[in-house]
Amino acid sequence: MNFPFDTTPDRPVVALAPMAGITDLPMRDLVTGFGADLVVSEMVASGELVTARSGTRERAELGIGRAATSVQLAGRDPAVMAEAARQVADLGAALIDINMGCPAKKVTGGLSGSALMRDPDLALSLIEAVAGAVDVPVTVKMRLGWDDDSLNAPDLARRAEGAGVRMVVIHGRTRCQFYKGQADWNAIRAVVDAVTVPVLANGDITDAETARRALDASGAAGVMIGRGIQGRPWAVADTIAALSGTSATSAPTAPNRAALAARHYDAILSFYGTDLGLRVARKHLGWYMDDAGTPADLRGRILRSRDTAEVLSLLPEALASRDAERTAA
Repeated sequence: MNFPFDTTPDRPVVALAPMAGITDLPMRDLVTGFGADLVVSEMVASGELVTARSGTRERAELGIGRAATSVQLAGRDPAVMAEAARQVADLGAALIDINMGCPAKKVTGGLSGSALMRDPDLALSLIEAVAGAVDVPVTVKMRLGWDDDSLNAPDLARRAEGAGVRMVVIHGRTRCQFYKGQADWNAIRAVVDAVTVPVLANGDITDAETARRALDASGAAGVMIGRGIQGRPWAVADTIAALSGTSATSAPTAPNRAALAARHYDAILSFYGTDLGLRVARKHLGWYMDDAGTPADLRGRILRSRDTAEVLSLLPEALASRDAERTAA
């Protein structure tokens, strides 16, 4: 089965990176609505998926049936990973991504995520198991290595391609760097040179300018944008437009920005339910207000409120703040 997007486009691929607690289904739907070549689910623990009875929301979270959506699996047991892959493929997943890049201690402590880069043979057994279990394309997301003394991404990517991986995403940091310092886009070029499948660059890519710099440095076929979509779900679409040579922007005007945030707020509450949804929505509303330069007192009032009607009534003023200041100036 082929990718649900063109891997040899006239311009580089631009995808949404998976981020735990951020790129949930409501956010991915927004980003997809503006336009993205690919969006990836939050990391799914393969063992929990196989052994637990998923509820309606958990199954919906996978984004099964949505265009250009990849389900990312994490784990360390080849048989369990293969079964999880079969389950999500049977549900209709378009792609399956193997997480070999998460640096969190709770993940690496269980020998999953970027800990797999310390055990290439185990990593390859997982890839072989997943690729052999499904017909959909299998991809892998990894880091440059565990630390500066073990920059093994090129060799591991080469072996992964031989095991059936169809695309590789490289975050330009080692696991031990976590998210400190600057992503080394130049180091990604060694991975590009090591494989024939598409390689996407990831790390510190937030907009068209940083995307161009990352592409120039790495020679990658595309990029993954992560934190750049916080409060700016149109960032992927804007980057696609810029890399296509147009000056078009998907960024909404102030009134439309408020309407967008309101739709996102409603989608979060609908998806999670009111109690959990209010907690989840706060960080997203905070990012929208960061981008708009909302005054602290109004920001605090919105983030403290548990009255959904009050929040919705305040968003137009909150998200018009920066535009109002520019007009006054």
